[in-house]
Amino acid sequence: MQKLFEYNWQVRKDWLAWCELVSEEELVKKRVGGIGSILYTLFHIIDVEYSWISGLQGKEEPPMPPFEEYATLQKIRDYSEQCHEAIAPFVYGWNDSLEEKDLLDINNEGETEIFKYGEIMRHVLAHEIHHMGQLSIWSRELGLKPVTANLIRRGLFD
Repeated sequence: MQKLFEYNWQVRKDWLAWCELVSEEELVKKRVGGIGSILYTLFHIIDVEYSWISGLQGKEEPPMPPFEEYATLQKIRDYSEQCHEAIAPFVYGWNDSLEEKDLLDINNEGETEIFKYGEIMRHVLAHEIHHMGQLSIWSRELGLKPVTANLIRRGLFD
């Protein structure tokens, strides 16, 4: 599982580098499909990962910061690094004994839900991969080559 997190983190850095090819105006432009703009999508990916894994670490779920405070490429990059530092030790400390541990979550309707830690970890992985697909579509719409989604040739198993 750790290798898939490393993969997502590499691909995210690649997308942040890709964003340097695009004007700030294009990065914040509302797009069809997905959840908004290119930068908001990256912000959302980071926030979801950070929120869920903070909960798995027993920390209170952090409030979602206002996107307007992070609506530049450098601020998104800084936010990604800050959140990564906070969750990476948990990801690298993952072991099989955590798989079936329960997380009590309060959903948006105020109802309590119970999830397994392993389920949440895999949700976070799939969530990011899903949104990277949307970024790939928008990249092609801009006439640019998207970041590769290949897991191989990334040096993750060297």
